[in-house]
Amino acid sequence: MSRTTMRAPNLDWTDPDCPVARTLDLVGDRWSLLVIRDAMDGARSFTEFQRRTGIARNILTDRLRKLTAHGLLAQRTAPSGRRQEYVLTDAGRDLFPVILTLRQWGERHAFAPGETHSTLVDQHGTPVPEIAPTGADGTLLDTDTTHVQKAR
Repeated sequence: MSRTTMRAPNLDWTDPDCPVARTLDLVGDRWSLLVIRDAMDGARSFTEFQRRTGIARNILTDRLRKLTAHGLLAQRTAPSGRRQEYVLTDAGRDLFPVILTLRQWGERHAFAPGETHSTLVDQHGTPVPEIAPTGADGTLLDTDTTHVQKAR
C-alpha cells in the first residue's frame, strides 16, 4: 500500500497529532517489530514466525491479525497452494529504516564490548554502514538541530 492509501485504523490514538505516537500504537508492543523483522528476513508462515521468535501461539495469532489489518502484512496463498503465508506490504517494507536504526542502536548500547551478535549485511556480504539522518544541506541532524512543529 502506498502512504496515501494506508488505512487509518479506527483506534483511540495515544496522541492523535504525533506520528511517533501513532506508529507506536500500531507496532510499539514487544512482538510486532520482531514479526516485521523476521518477515524482512524471509519468514512467511505462522510456524516460521513462532520458531524464530518463540512467541506464544495466541499472541502470534493476534499480532499477525493486527499487522495484516493495519496493512503492514498481507496474506496470500503459498506457492505450494496448501496454506496461507504472510508477506510484507509496501508499508511493512517502509519499516526497514526503523528496524535498521533499532539494530544499530542495539549494537552500540545493548551489548557489552566484544560481545558477539548477529550482523546485517548487504547482498555482497558487506556489513551495512551506520546510518545518520542529514538535512537538505547534508549536515547531520540530531536533537540539538531539530524540533517538532506542532499541528495547528
